[in-house]
Amino acid sequence: MTCFPFSFKKTSTISKHNLDNDEDISGIHNVKIYTYKELRKATDDFSQANKIGEGGFGSVYMGRLKGGKLAAIKVLSAESRQGVKEFLTEINVISEIQHENLVKLYGCCVERNNRILVYNYLENNSLSRTLLGGSHNSIYFDWGTRCRICVGVASGLAFLHEEVRPPIIHRDIKASNILLDKDLTPKISDFGLAKLMPANATHVSTRVAGTLGYLAPEYAIGGRLTRKADIYSFGVLLVEIVSGRCNTNSRLPIEEQFILERTWELYERKELVALVDTSLNGEFDAEQACKFLKIGLLCTQESPKCRPSMSSVVKMLTGEMDVNDSTLTKPALISDFMDLKVRKNQESTTMDLKTSSSSYNTFSTSEQQDSTITSAATAQYDHSM
Repeated sequence: MTCFPFSFKKTSTISKHNLDNDEDISGIHNVKIYTYKELRKATDDFSQANKIGEGGFGSVYMGRLKGGKLAAIKVLSAESRQGVKEFLTEINVISEIQHENLVKLYGCCVERNNRILVYNYLENNSLSRTLLGGSHNSIYFDWGTRCRICVGVASGLAFLHEEVRPPIIHRDIKASNILLDKDLTPKISDFGLAKLMPANATHVSTRVAGTLGYLAPEYAIGGRLTRKADIYSFGVLLVEIVSGRCNTNSRLPIEEQFILERTWELYERKELVALVDTSLNGEFDAEQACKFLKIGLLCTQESPKCRPSMSSVVKMLTGEMDVNDSTLTKPALISDFMDLKVRKNQESTTMDLKTSSSSYNTFSTSEQQDSTITSAATAQYDHSM
């Protein structure tokens, strides 16, 4: 069990004056501090040739640190939407925990107005770029690989929810935040929006943040955050991995645009196998694929109380627990949420949803990947880092 405190220890390593604002940055601790000069050298002066991702939060570069170790160096731009609070959250959350399916933070740089995170370099980018990247996908994901990715992400989330103390709610589980190493082992990344769950708390009331398509509607509407919001997001991701398509695609016929609607429709018709990625050319375990899709539906049920825990999800995915869909209820559908969004907009009600970051690159086959809601409650398409 991993434990860490709510209030982070003060360190004398970094001065408050290193950032161009009045936010308290004394929360950085137990993290290696790199100088800007070191990272500039590691990336050949942040050359375009070394850039591996770019978005609204800045750029990510491949760099070679002193000693020869490769790293992913995430440079927040001066205009970044990620503030000091999110920067500190990401550092403090990920620096305190280690798991095979979480990215590893090497350190950070805080000099003047420079905010840089240094992570282990993951050779195969993100699921959104590779698996969901359409013609840009240079990796073939066979069925066994997809199964391992699903189990790996679920195991990482179960660790955050049930083994870390206090538990961590990620709040932005999506394809672009699942990175892949050379062996295609999945690593959950981007903890800038993560929240700690206080002891004995049933929920956390917070400003809503996340990505439309993965965002649990009950959280988006009420701002009551529980682990079940992450579980909903994982359910959507699970269906994406099996189907090989983004959760929303307006280029498809209207009845097929939203993947959860399509999954539920095929489930009711007992035709779930039709949703499996055609690029597999029929080379998959049909029974197992349908089981995974049913687990995705279990995770996205309209009532959060009906969604399984992440440890139960792991057991179902690995066959240690049966998948009981006898009482399965309709998922909380993205189209229902979008319809609510339109009504709320007409009533001039502001929903404060923050565009979230992904870690390397969110390039995908359609502009619908990573769509978000802004404070004006209008849909946008986020290709952020």
